Amino acid sequence: MVTRFQRYGQIADVLIKYGFGILVEEVFPGSERLRAFKRRGQKEELPAYVRVRLAIEELGPTFIKFGQIMSTRRELLPPELIVELQKLQDQVAPLPYDEVKPVIEDYCPVFGDCFDLIEEEPFAAASLSQVHRAVLKDGSVVALKVQRPGIVDLIETDLLILQSLAERVESMYPDLRVYNPRGMVDEFAVQIRRELDFTQDGKNAERIGRNMREVRGVRAPKIYWQYTGTRLLTMEYVEGVRIDDLPALREMGLLPREIAERGFSAYIKQIFIDGFFHGDPHPGNLLVTEKGFIVFLDFGIVGVLRPEKKRRLINLLLAIVNSDVDRTMDALHDLGITIKPEDVDSVKDELYVVLIDYRDAQLGQFNFGMALIGLTDTLRRYRIRVPPAFMLMTKVIIMVLDVGTELDPTFNFDRNIRPHLTAIAARERFSPEKLLDVGHVINDAIDSLVRLPRSFAETLQNVTEGSITLEMEKSTIDRVEQMLDHVTDKILVGFIVAAIVVGSSLVLQVSDVTLPDYITWIAILGYAVAVVVGFYAIYHAIVYGRGT
Repeated sequence: MVTRFQRYGQIADVLIKYGFGILVEEVFPGSERLRAFKRRGQKEELPAYVRVRLAIEELGPTFIKFGQIMSTRRELLPPELIVELQKLQDQVAPLPYDEVKPVIEDYCPVFGDCFDLIEEEPFAAASLSQVHRAVLKDGSVVALKVQRPGIVDLIETDLLILQSLAERVESMYPDLRVYNPRGMVDEFAVQIRRELDFTQDGKNAERIGRNMREVRGVRAPKIYWQYTGTRLLTMEYVEGVRIDDLPALREMGLLPREIAERGFSAYIKQIFIDGFFHGDPHPGNLLVTEKGFIVFLDFGIVGVLRPEKKRRLINLLLAIVNSDVDRTMDALHDLGITIKPEDVDSVKDELYVVLIDYRDAQLGQFNFGMALIGLTDTLRRYRIRVPPAFMLMTKVIIMVLDVGTELDPTFNFDRNIRPHLTAIAARERFSPEKLLDVGHVINDAIDSLVRLPRSFAETLQNVTEGSITLEMEKSTIDRVEQMLDHVTDKILVGFIVAAIVVGSSLVLQVSDVTLPDYITWIAILGYAVAVVVGFYAIYHAIVYGRGT
């Protein structure tokens, strides 16, 4: 096991090797290693961001994973660095089978009780695990994802170092506190610890598989839980080709355009209906079978969106699609993205240019992915912090668009997304949960109005019992209470009439969604009731006057 002190030395050596000696001298305690290192080993002739990527790859799994996650943070990092971080490769030389065999034996001590065969040569290897093809006793062909021995200790050591470095960076460079380095490391620590728990990986796969049952031609591999644990994941072995392998798709008689539309529909459902989506849609994690099924792989990174966040993200995408700057700003505010008052006009100006470019663009020159990139670049320039879930969704949409346009150069996001978002927005608007929320709001408002006279009386009593004394005749108090009763009744009637009008208007406004006839008739009846009550209120006000 590598100690924390030894790991500090390894990290310093790699950073110096790639020309970041100044950073080592400023951030790492002690600089004798810098003075002792031979300068000819440095690689300063390469561009800076290329050296950053190479250093991260050499630093190992923790830093590779951190770099991959940071590649989604377009609002924080320069575009050139994002491009390099997206190239980070998580491919390493596999370990000999004898070194990973004890992990398998922890879950199946007697080989013959579980497997007929395990291929010793892995068909995939990454920094956290490697994958072996195997055959169960019942003949099922499976893939064994085996965690590398010792990887947990290494990652925990690296996390301690990252947390320490984040604290030093914040103390030495106060201007960087706006990016919350310690918060980013803490979020990353939660993420990578989840990835180290292969049971969570299996649960994510099953949930996405269940959610995808309604989408034709999309699925996730089956999980064999009797042979699965924290360090071993046993899942169905899938025969297929990468989703971006166009010659192979055509050779199997499949139409790339149909595959693109199917994958797009699957991700739209995951993000905006299920609120639980596959967070790493690079082509290697999307296989296409001979029958045309898209099969998702690797569920270590997933995005989670609560219902209210889904609605807000839908509003944001609709605002962008419609090139509406004001609605875009409102949607960003609803997502918790705070813009300094002095920057609002400048941000709106830049967003206006981005959205106008998107609206006026010709196919192939500017697409929705570029609009999202323009949005996040604007946020980065003004140092505006963005929720990680939003950035993960942005990354996923951009990657899905890239795959979609590679499969079908005529793929148009606007044409494909608009009917989805319109239908989803209408469904959310009239969902039982949404109606229940409206009911709660109305009920709370009515309760508050009903309690108003009592609250007023209690307030008067508290004032008389305190240090302030108000001398009022009983008849005056009675008149005030009577007046409040009448006012409350009128407000209550007005509130109910307004609620009926608004609700009926929303129902009749949704012309592009098929609604049962009885709902339409209820809306019309609501209008009629509102009109009658309104005329009565006007008559009452004219005849009896304002006073009672």
